[in-house]
Amino acid sequence: MSTAHEADERPAAGADDDVPGRLALTVGRLNRRIRSSTGGLSHGQLSALSTIVRQGPLRPSELAAIEVAAAPTITRIVAELEARGLVERAPDPEDRRSLFVSGTEAGSTLLLEARSDRARAVADILRELTPEQVEAISVALPALEQAAHVVPPPAS
Repeated sequence: MSTAHEADERPAAGADDDVPGRLALTVGRLNRRIRSSTGGLSHGQLSALSTIVRQGPLRPSELAAIEVAAAPTITRIVAELEARGLVERAPDPEDRRSLFVSGTEAGSTLLLEARSDRARAVADILRELTPEQVEAISVALPALEQAAHVVPPPAS
């Protein structure tokens, strides 16, 4: 049982003591708000496709490391993307036991459309905020990008 003194030392409910919980809730709700803007792909599929198009051709093990996903998950995602004609597999000329995955023209097109749709959805969300709130998000982006293992775009 806590004493009155101990209760006074604890942060008030909703204070910054629960950053992980608040961030998880916020990211989840934001994801749901922009979920329809993924070109019909799951977020995992869209993320993998983006990585393949930007950094490919890649071995599935390289993709798994970049996406921080288990090998069976990547195998399933690549198979789903390939079935949709968004990526293609090719044998590694130096090691026939291995293969490379690369994006197709259809994959690149879908990715550009999904990015544009998602950017519009996020812009709509940002328009609901004050300029100060948008600036606060902008300041936090480098830390969020690092936490998400996202390589930030080059400075313009």
